[in-house]
Amino acid sequence: MIEEIEMQIMQTTEHFDKALEHLAFELNKIRAGKASPAMLNGLMVDYYGSPTPLSQIANISTPDARTLSIQPWEKKMLAAIERAIFEANMGITPMNDGEVVRLMIPPMSEERRITMVKQAKHAGEESRVAIRAHRHKIMDFVKKKIKDGFPEDLGKRKEDEIQKTIESYMNKIDKMIEVKEKDIMTV
Repeated sequence: MIEEIEMQIMQTTEHFDKALEHLAFELNKIRAGKASPAMLNGLMVDYYGSPTPLSQIANISTPDARTLSIQPWEKKMLAAIERAIFEANMGITPMNDGEVVRLMIPPMSEERRITMVKQAKHAGEESRVAIRAHRHKIMDFVKKKIKDGFPEDLGKRKEDEIQKTIESYMNKIDKMIEVKEKDIMTV
């Protein structure tokens, strides 16, 4: 029975790790006033009829702190890349010079920075909700096992162990949000 609980705890921590990975991915997409190729992660371009990640059809670079340069491997894809950027509603107008698509990242106003911080905090809260949902599942599982004959004192120890793990993951989320907030608010 203890092996069963240990297995469930291990699977739950894997879910927690995935929640942190997802949060890191979402925070990467939130721009902090500096150009970063990560801003375009998840941007899909219509590549001959099938949605394809931009990174698979073009080279993305940052010639300076406020510019992203997207050089497609096929010139025919320039229009499709521009269209995908417009449709993503990023608030950035692409400039096509026939060779490269350039994105000029405008400096952010204080109001925009506050909006971005709210977005980051929202992403953090979504991760917390996911972790709490898994906490409820594992706690219910342990309580069910106690009812089925698992020693109560061992069950309580497992619940405490789970709670400490949850708290450590919540602290990691707080730190990730704090770092992103500092990054966004730095002018």
